[in-house]
Amino acid sequence: MNIIIREINDDCDEIDLAKSFLYNQIKEVYGIGPTPKFHYDIEGLKEYYILPERNNFFIALDGDNIVATAGIRAYDKDYEFLKETCCGDDTASIWRLMVDKEYRRNGIARVLIEVIEKFAKDEEYRRIYLNSHRYLEAAIPFWKSLGYEVTFEEDDYDETTHMIKNLI
Repeated sequence: MNIIIREINDDCDEIDLAKSFLYNQIKEVYGIGPTPKFHYDIEGLKEYYILPERNNFFIALDGDNIVATAGIRAYDKDYEFLKETCCGDDTASIWRLMVDKEYRRNGIARVLIEVIEKFAKDEEYRRIYLNSHRYLEAAIPFWKSLGYEVTFEEDDYDETTHMIKNLI
């Protein structure tokens, strides 16, 4: 396995491949198809990740095949419980960390997050926000192992856990 991690190219074909990969992963992991309410950033990959200067989208390739993805962009939520902590000027947020099941448990996600964190530091973000779901068995322990701390847990249908890591 010779995995290469790099920024996605501003190329329609590569963007379409990334979208296809993401939707396949979402179908496999969550059992749903494309849903505009939840996947607007995938449809607008270029507008959300490629064009804005402090945002980016990374892909992991095995040959010509995308085997993992991760996006980072300025925090743009308005959660009341994070109002005093997070803002788009100094907080980035991680989106769309997905690894193909055939490539899991090989450290790819960990390397992608290292790349994301370096990018965030270079862009002078002070912290990174993310949310995950407690029903994804390995997710919360994975994030905790990387230094992300739980800030709030919702009792919503999605078992959402909000996490932050301070970069400085």
